[in-house]
Amino acid sequence: MINFVIFIKRQVTQIMAGGLSTLINKLNILFLHLRWVPMYFLVFPIVILIRLLSPIILIRWQGIHASRIGHFAGNLELYLCEKDHGINVPSQKHFDIFFLEHIPICNQQLFLMWKRVLRIWPRFIFYPIKVVNNILPGGNIHNCSSSCSDRDVHNLYDKTSPHLFFNEEEEKKGLQGLLDLGLKHESKFVCLMVRDSAYLPENQYHSYRDGDIQSYMLASEELTKRGYYVIRMGAAVKYEFNSKNPKIIDYATNGKRNEFMDIFLGAKCEYCISTSTGFDAIPTIFRKPNVFITVPLGYIYTFSENFLSITKHHFSIKEGQELSLDEIFDNNVAYSLDSENFKDNGVYLVDNSPEEIRDVAIEMDDRINGNSEVNNELMQNSFKKSFLINIKKDRRGLHGKIVSSFGAKFLEENPSFCSNLYLR
Repeated sequence: MINFVIFIKRQVTQIMAGGLSTLINKLNILFLHLRWVPMYFLVFPIVILIRLLSPIILIRWQGIHASRIGHFAGNLELYLCEKDHGINVPSQKHFDIFFLEHIPICNQQLFLMWKRVLRIWPRFIFYPIKVVNNILPGGNIHNCSSSCSDRDVHNLYDKTSPHLFFNEEEEKKGLQGLLDLGLKHESKFVCLMVRDSAYLPENQYHSYRDGDIQSYMLASEELTKRGYYVIRMGAAVKYEFNSKNPKIIDYATNGKRNEFMDIFLGAKCEYCISTSTGFDAIPTIFRKPNVFITVPLGYIYTFSENFLSITKHHFSIKEGQELSLDEIFDNNVAYSLDSENFKDNGVYLVDNSPEEIRDVAIEMDDRINGNSEVNNELMQNSFKKSFLINIKKDRRGLHGKIVSSFGAKFLEENPSFCSNLYLR
């Protein structure tokens, strides 16, 4: 009942923010669901047959979240990683089927690549089969999703090779795309993905994740001095990222953006800097390092050694004081997925400074190039132990072994993220 009330409240909030167009869109979605009703009755015998066959062969399925690139990439890659390691794999003979559950398809190139490695069947058949199966008791054995959506709770990314690949023709196409952007074949580049209010404007309850692209200019300039190109990504952005530096490329607004190059750039970058939004799943599934500026804190990506994170500054509205790591959890905002929830709990967020973003960006470069001076192991271990204690209080199951790192300079300048108990 509580989840239903939250769902209704969210729909009302989105309609009020988006106006008539959002209302029409949601009514269209409701109509599409009602349109499936006749199919539910038609597939009922098929569901019964599948149930009867399950002792002989277990047929399982997973609906693909194709409308959001993060889930479109991460959920399926983790299914394959778990399959490689015998996780969520039945001991009996089985057959796994995939279908598009959430549409439209956000990236056709990614869809093409998934079809090379997965059985993707018609939606009009398997969507109603899944709905009817879930209504009937005992249907869970026919679902084959990964353990925790797009979160690698088994730490498999560092143990498993990517499952997607570019064919020879696509490799040539991608290299030409780099040339068209002004890069050479051997050029190193970093992808920069900063979410802002132009992305999903009807969902402003996620505005706590937004960032100011101009705050990333200092980091970008520094990276070009280190030999990188910086390519600003994004399908929908509010502001241009203008620079006279030819090695800083606003791919999001220069008219050369396309779905193929979105995937190719994410797969071939040296690393990605992201405000924890969907695109960073592309470098992740191709095992590229990521720098994350993540809110909420409880959702930082901890499951790969390729990950480096910082978070925004959390302040008490009443006291005006910055919160420590423990206080962020104690004030019930470590898992907040709604901007209003921060306010309701007496907390406001302050964006990271350009200097903080620069520091964590160049820290990743130093780590990639083996500069051990950037890693204060004592502070890292203290942060991890403090973080682990706090997440164990909640038991949401979002983390496996914590193998990622938190920004070294950030920890030095914010010692309240480390416990004195462990600084020895």
